[in-house]
Amino acid sequence: MSQQKPIRRVAIIGTGVIGASWTALFLANGLEVVATDVAPDAEAALRRFVAAAWPALQRLGLAPGATQSKLTFTAALVNAVKNVDLVQENGPEKIDFKRTLYKQLDELLPPDVIIASSSSGLTMSEIQAACPAHPERCVIGHPFNPPHLVPLVEIVGGAKTSEDTIRRAAEFYTAMGKRTVRLHKEVPGHVANRLQAALAREVYHLVAEGVVSVADVDTALSWGPGLRWGIMGQVMLNHLGGGQGGIEHFLKQFIGPMTAWWKVLGSPEMTPEVQQKLIDGVHAEVGARSIDDLAAERDEILLGLIEMRNKASKANQAKVA
Repeated sequence: MSQQKPIRRVAIIGTGVIGASWTALFLANGLEVVATDVAPDAEAALRRFVAAAWPALQRLGLAPGATQSKLTFTAALVNAVKNVDLVQENGPEKIDFKRTLYKQLDELLPPDVIIASSSSGLTMSEIQAACPAHPERCVIGHPFNPPHLVPLVEIVGGAKTSEDTIRRAAEFYTAMGKRTVRLHKEVPGHVANRLQAALAREVYHLVAEGVVSVADVDTALSWGPGLRWGIMGQVMLNHLGGGQGGIEHFLKQFIGPMTAWWKVLGSPEMTPEVQQKLIDGVHAEVGARSIDDLAAERDEILLGLIEMRNKASKANQAKVA
């Protein structure tokens, strides 16, 4: 990485699902991690999560020096951020909470320490307004759940975020094995969650209108386009969909029907009745499987996909070389 100060020690603020997953990833990359959370039994829960995640991280490949023993925990924020090179914040999605926290961090940390937020919806411009000293080192580094497995990180600067911070954040996450995308404009929900929200709107509409059951709409997605989306993005798939004519032929052939469908896509009203229909459908689809069972199934298949994609990526790099 090209920044003058290598990032070797990271503070994790908030050790819920996202913070715990970040912790496991950073440890697997050989970093020192100091975590803080005021929740009762937070340390025990964090260590259990890391231990449970470790076999998957071993399967993907640990960095030299990676060990769970490099994790320390403190309930005191001031102690957590001592001598750290980067802060990954995972607090509640409440702007007042974020601003209070970032004001403290702005006062506690040297100006070269990046403060990255996992926020999935708030903008950095809103958050960094509480940092009068060094707002330029504040940035969104939004992961996709679970961060220790899913490679995506969305990097979004605020109005006062410096280009140097954007660059350093991108280099750091890339060094952790992440795939980064940079947003050039702030929008609520960033990119990936907005894509999910757009799809969820139509899914809920189709179920609410009785077009399809919850189980069948999930099957349609996960055994149809979802399989392709795990390999390539929508626009690249459109390029393939155009055959030898590529994206040019695809747009010429399908832009008419596609835009006609856009005009009749649904905007469901999420009434209690519609929500109950979704709830009942999900439980019927789940059956006797627990949340842990479903997560284990997801993670096992996800690991296999990541391994295959990593193999393909290395093969492509070898061809270029």
